[in-house]
Amino acid sequence: MPKQGKKYIEARKTINAGVQSDFSGAVHQALNASYAKFDETVDVAVRLGVDPRHADQMVRGTVVLPHGLGKEVKVLVFAKGEKEKEALEANADFVGNEDLVEKIKGGWFGFDKAVATPDMMGTVGKIGKLLGPRGLMPNAKTGTVTFDVAKAVKELKAGKIDFRVEKAGIVHAPMGKVSFGVEKIVQNMTAFLEMIMRLKPSSSKGIYLKGIAISTTMGPGVKIDTAVVKDLIK
Repeated sequence: MPKQGKKYIEARKTINAGVQSDFSGAVHQALNASYAKFDETVDVAVRLGVDPRHADQMVRGTVVLPHGLGKEVKVLVFAKGEKEKEALEANADFVGNEDLVEKIKGGWFGFDKAVATPDMMGTVGKIGKLLGPRGLMPNAKTGTVTFDVAKAVKELKAGKIDFRVEKAGIVHAPMGKVSFGVEKIVQNMTAFLEMIMRLKPSSSKGIYLKGIAISTTMGPGVKIDTAVVKDLIK
C-alpha cells in the first residue's frame, strides 16, 4: 500500500470517520478536505446490490449533469454529407470520416468523446481496437451512434456522462470540480442518482443501493447515508 502524504493525513482528520452524512454535509466535508493546488475533480462511487456477471443485472446509462463537468469537452464526429454540416453547426470540434480514421491510426487522440452516424460504423470499426480501450468508441447504448448528431454533440458539450457498473458492483462517475461549490455538486449528484435508481434491474433482489462515497481527486472519501437518497430525489 502506498505511503500516505502529510497533506492527505491532515485532510483525513477533517472527515468524520465512520459517520455517514447527508448529501450537503458529505459534499461540504469532501470539498473542505481538498488540498491540491489545482481544481480537483469531485468523484462519486456507488456500490450496488447487483451481480454484473449476469446480463440482466448490468447497470449502464447516461445522464446530462445540470452543471456539466467544469471542463471543455472536445467532441469528434464521424459523418459525411449533410451530417458533417450539422455537426459543425452544433460546434463539434472535429468532423470527418476516412481522414479522421487515418489520423487516429497514426496515433492522434486529441478529443474526449466521439459520435458517429450509423452509416459510418463500418468505417469506425476499423479503429475499434484503438478507440475501445480508451472509452472513445461510439455506442448506440450511450447515444453516440445516431443520425441526430446535433443533439448528441450538444449534450456531450453540456456535460453528458456515461457510466456502467464494474465487476465489483461499483459505479464511478465525475460530478464536477471543487470550484463548483456544495450546491452545484449536490444537484449534479441528485441527477446522477435519480438515473441510478431508475435503472434498477427487476432481477436485483435485496438492498440495491448499498453504499455511496464522495471524494476529490487527491482527497479522502466521505460516506453518504443511503437512506437520504430517496427523500432527496423526491
